[in-house]
Amino acid sequence: MRLKKYLFLLCIPMSGWAQQVPSTMLLQDGIHHWNLLHPNRSYMRYAETDYEKIADNLIAYQNLDGGWLKNIDWLGVLNSDSVKATLNDFEKQSTLDNRNTFSQIEYLADTYVLTNKLKYRLAVEKGLDYLLDTQKENGGWRGWDVDAVTFNDDVTTGALELCRNILQGDKSFLWLDQKYLDKIKIAYTRGINLILKTQYIQNGVKTVWAQQYDNVTLEPVKARSFELPGLTAWESSNIVLLLMGIENPSNEIIQAVHDAVNWFKKSAINGIRIQQIALNKDKIINQEYPYDNVVVEDVNAKPIWSRYYELSDNKPFMVKRSGEKVWKLADVNAERRTGYDWYGYWPQEVLDNYPKWLKKINRNIDY
Repeated sequence: MRLKKYLFLLCIPMSGWAQQVPSTMLLQDGIHHWNLLHPNRSYMRYAETDYEKIADNLIAYQNLDGGWLKNIDWLGVLNSDSVKATLNDFEKQSTLDNRNTFSQIEYLADTYVLTNKLKYRLAVEKGLDYLLDTQKENGGWRGWDVDAVTFNDDVTTGALELCRNILQGDKSFLWLDQKYLDKIKIAYTRGINLILKTQYIQNGVKTVWAQQYDNVTLEPVKARSFELPGLTAWESSNIVLLLMGIENPSNEIIQAVHDAVNWFKKSAINGIRIQQIALNKDKIINQEYPYDNVVVEDVNAKPIWSRYYELSDNKPFMVKRSGEKVWKLADVNAERRTGYDWYGYWPQEVLDNYPKWLKKINRNIDY
């Protein structure tokens, strides 16, 4: 799940040298959602090599509570106060939604180790304070759309992955004092325990995870109208990748990975692929999606997974914006058919890395 933290910019003056540049990949989800809302973008944007200016942008948008509002063009050369002035109070709130806040923390930490400038360190500490303060007692973090334990958009998963990497020696955080490390360890342990508790048991067999869970009962719940309770292939894939990245995993973690891999293998869909069909201009709903998604039968297609599966019997399903459950992509209204990922290849990364992971943990068991 974790993308490479650095790009390597090769600059070639007379002697030639290489400079590490923090990657903006983790910020791209927020930028994508900004683009959805701003089809006409004529402003200047910073290059990836302008990492201090990008980091300064992140500080400019950081809220007083230490978190960040979502869906901003973090590379945009824009006045942050003017951007905020277009938002209502709810939209200005800090959130982890759309892979937010933990991504800014990581980028700023990368920039701090490259520059040793105090303002970046202070921004990281404020961000970590927000992250630690907003974790629920049950170990999770809430999403934007519902006050529930949220795995959608890597909300809880992304926060825990940041904690895991820090505790496992991420070089961009070696400067953190023991006070932070102790707090992060507590938060991380609580979060991993939550993941183990919420792995869904279906007819006595552990499977994978839902997108959201009730804060008290830890039962799957809905978020937006089209995000109904169900087993989810995408979010579960990132949870498993988080677990597979743990050094010296416990037997319980190892078993959780085995059970999820078994479910991924059984729930794969064969014989279809999703094809993008270009639309006429008058049919385009959003310029970011100038196409329609169509299911095509193809005996040579590689395995694909549905975003959602029924909790009771693993039947794939989709949902209209109205909340009506359907079982064909063609029955989803056009706006949601292209604006949401109903099918994908997310578990393939887990399956590809599973044999290597088994060797790494010295557990060559045939599951």
